[in-house]
Amino acid sequence: MSLPWERRGGRWRGILRNTRWQALLAVVSLAVLTTGFMRYARHRVRVRDTQVAIAQVKQAIDRFRTDVGRCPRSDTELLHPPLSQKHYLDSIPKDGWGRPLSIRCPGYFEQEAEVISAGPSGSLVKDDNIQ
Repeated sequence: MSLPWERRGGRWRGILRNTRWQALLAVVSLAVLTTGFMRYARHRVRVRDTQVAIAQVKQAIDRFRTDVGRCPRSDTELLHPPLSQKHYLDSIPKDGWGRPLSIRCPGYFEQEAEVISAGPSGSLVKDDNIQ
């Protein structure tokens, strides 16, 4: 005979005491943790790829401004600059989500060019932009 406090949670305690349920719970927990980690790692890789693409475009704009003396009027001028045989970019890089970067030269507040990715949401209005 058992005392009343020893029987509390009896059904759930009995199920969780069973080693098959423990193994199943461990496998499900591992699957959830692995999925979460993989999503986080994939997000970090996309952010890093976006930052690399932004740095490439900014360097190309700086070289263009040094050579031509003005900001490029469009991103195609970085591919095919006027009156020059130099190509500052082979192709316009995309962000980690495969979307084009937003290029503004000069920027709103500074003379330096602004290169912005819309981030995971794909919207420049939301606050997840990458600069």
